[in-house]
Amino acid sequence: MTGTLVLAGTPIGEVADAPPRLAAELAAADVIAAEDTRRLRRLTQALEVTPAGRIVSYFEGNEAARTPELADALAGGARVLLVTDAGMPSVSDPGYRLVAAAVERGIKVTAVPGPSAVLTALAVSGLPVDRFCFEGFLPRKAGERLSRLREVEGERRTLVYFEAPHRLADTLAAMAEVFGADRRAAVCRELTKTYEEVRRGGLGELAAWAAEGVRGEITIVVEGAPESGPAELDADELVRRVRIREEAGERRKEAIAAVAADAGLPKREVFDAVVAAKNSEREAGKGAAGPR
Repeated sequence: MTGTLVLAGTPIGEVADAPPRLAAELAAADVIAAEDTRRLRRLTQALEVTPAGRIVSYFEGNEAARTPELADALAGGARVLLVTDAGMPSVSDPGYRLVAAAVERGIKVTAVPGPSAVLTALAVSGLPVDRFCFEGFLPRKAGERLSRLREVEGERRTLVYFEAPHRLADTLAAMAEVFGADRRAAVCRELTKTYEEVRRGGLGELAAWAAEGVRGEITIVVEGAPESGPAELDADELVRRVRIREEAGERRKEAIAAVAADAGLPKREVFDAVVAAKNSEREAGKGAAGPR
C-alpha cells in the first residue's frame, strides 16, 4: 500500500485564512516537508496544532537531493504533507519535483486548497479575469528580462508575475518599454496583510511610483495586448525593437525576422530600416568629427 502526497495551501498573510483541513493534516501527517521549518513552527503554534510526524526542510537548495527520500517514504506508505512559506506548493515554490516523482511511481497526489497570491491579485486587480496566464518571476538580468517580455508582447490574456521589491521599479520600466507606458496594470503588495496595498495605473506611472522604493511581497497583474492587433510602427520603432533583441543576445538576422513577424511586415522592410539607421549614424559621426 503506497502513501499519499498532500499539497497544502498556507496563508499568504492573515493566519485566519488557513483552510480548515490544514490543522488536521498537520496533526496527522507522517512526514511534513516544509520550505522553512521555523515558519512552520509559528504556523502550528498559531493554529494550536502539535504535529506528530517527522518534520524535514524542503526548499530550493535541497529540493533535488531530498525528493528521492520523500518519494521513498511515500512508496513505503507514508502520508507526506508538503507546505511552503505561503500559498500553494509548486506554484513558483518547491513541490514540482516531488509531485512529478510521486506521479511517476503511481502514488496518489491530492491537495488541501488554500490561499493563492496569483488568484487573489488577479481578483482584486480590476483587470479582465476570464483568461490569464501566470509567468512567475522574470529573469534578474536586464537583457534576459526584456527578451522574456518580448515573448509575450502580443499576449491577449491578462499576465500575472511575481517580483522582489528591490527589482520592482526596473521590472515595471521594462514592461512599460515593451508593452507600452499606457498599458494598464496593478501592483499588489502585502496581500491580506496589515499593510496591504493595490496600486493601479499605467505601467509608466507605476514604474515612476516604484522608483521611490517599495517593500513587501509583490504580485504584478498586467492587462493583455489589445485585440485590435499590432499598431503600425515607424522606422525608428522597428530599429529600436531590433536593437533591444540584439542587446538581449539575438543575432541581427534573427532579431530582424522576429520584429518583422511581430509587426506583420516583410523582413526586407525591417532590414532596410536598420541599414538606413546605421548609415544615418555613420554620417552623423563624420559630421561630428569635423574637417581634418
